[in-house]
Amino acid sequence: QIVFFSIIFGNVDRIGDWTKWEVVLLVGTHQMIAQLFQAFFFVNVANIPELVRTGKLDSVLVLPIDSQFAVSTKQFGLDSIVNAALGAAVVCISLSRLGVVPSPTSILLYVTALGFGIAVHYSIMLGLAAMSFWIIRAQGLVYGYFNFLNIARYPDAIFPWLFRLIFGWIIPVVIIHLVVASTLVFWLSRVFWKFALRHYSSASS
Repeated sequence: QIVFFSIIFGNVDRIGDWTKWEVVLLVGTHQMIAQLFQAFFFVNVANIPELVRTGKLDSVLVLPIDSQFAVSTKQFGLDSIVNAALGAAVVCISLSRLGVVPSPTSILLYVTALGFGIAVHYSIMLGLAAMSFWIIRAQGLVYGYFNFLNIARYPDAIFPWLFRLIFGWIIPVVIIHLVVASTLVFWLSRVFWKFALRHYSSASS
């Protein structure tokens, strides 16, 4: 992505209001969120429809731990942690090129925002994966959403005005006015997960 934007900025000075290193900062931030999400949750959540379809979810439900926790944390991707670290390096380099020296408070808020971003993505994908209790092959929904997330690495100036209005203003404003937005989304996903479990037909039944 950095090479891609480097080629573009070899011909233009800005994309909308975005300078080269602001775009690189965006790409690095997206890399961190996406890779941390992949490291801890993506493979696990994406595998839920297959567990439901094959009946292998039974082996998870009999464990003496919370079922949502069990299906969400079965695997861990160390390679994604390395990629997230590379994203962090990109962020640091871009901040240096922009002449920005973040304060400890700014760093804390940035890390918190990363955590909220991961939590929201996890909650939405869990909800989509839980649709597999009604839809035989729901993995398409999960992978479709994850691919849709890739638009976050592009500056908003390249998108049509209606797209920018919805995803750049309406949705962020709604989230901002929900003080506990991430907690609410997570809670809703958990409620939906428990509701979906009640509709699961065990392979042994």
